[in-house]
Amino acid sequence: MLFHASMPAEEPENVARVIAQLWSGFHAPFPSFPDSWMAIAGDTRGSMIEVYPADRVLHPGSDKEPAYQCPAAPATLSAFHLAIATTLTADQVYALGASEGWRAVRCTRGNDFFDVIELWIENHTMIEVLTSEMQQQYLAFASPDNFRAFGDSGGQRV
Repeated sequence: MLFHASMPAEEPENVARVIAQLWSGFHAPFPSFPDSWMAIAGDTRGSMIEVYPADRVLHPGSDKEPAYQCPAAPATLSAFHLAIATTLTADQVYALGASEGWRAVRCTRGNDFFDVIELWIENHTMIEVLTSEMQQQYLAFASPDNFRAFGDSGGQRV
């Protein structure tokens, strides 16, 4: 079970606010790291995304010390992404993306496995947003047996 994740952003408060809107949740400062914010779903699992300034990275601590932030050049693109559920309609997700000037486009994953809306946060970090309809498609596909068969099939329909 994934409880929380972190991601970089040029405007952490704004990104946390938008993600919180997707969840019908709320956003708040993340006091553990300066200038960082949290998007909080408000669900029973404590789902949360920490949004850190893009010009900082997490660095492992020494010995038993925790990770810490240190300056770094911001990345423009990466392989990192998340898939999240929303109660919003597809049109509402598109409107939210448009209001921020961010790319938002419906795409089909795999060989017609399920659809997502690619919402490109600040136009460089992808979040796959799944509406209620898309969540049903995803859950119909996302069983352990289907994932095993998908991996063994080289990506063909299972």
